[in-house]
Amino acid sequence: MSQSARGIWNHPAGPKTIFFWAPTMKWGITAANIKDFSRPPELLSVPQQSAVALTGLIWCKYSLDIIPKNYNLLSVNLVMAATGLYQLYRRNRFDGLTRNSKLSSAGPTT
Repeated sequence: MSQSARGIWNHPAGPKTIFFWAPTMKWGITAANIKDFSRPPELLSVPQQSAVALTGLIWCKYSLDIIPKNYNLLSVNLVMAATGLYQLYRRNRFDGLTRNSKLSSAGPTT
């Protein structure tokens, strides 16, 4: 095994620890959220996407507070927060456009 591979293998947040595998598996949740970019915005769950975004933001801070610092955890949570916020933006924009079209189709109220 090369010196650099041995360094990664024996790192305190390396593949022999939960510090490596937990964030690695969390990438699956993030990938599913990215796949949902093609989903119609009216089908997006605001509570679910709020949880995804807040979880990502909270754990970003935690990933830098723990010892050893876990940059894999930081990166997955940055992407998780970004995808959750983007999905919330899509849903909010859809709700706003729907609300505006209902108001304009109702015509003037006098």
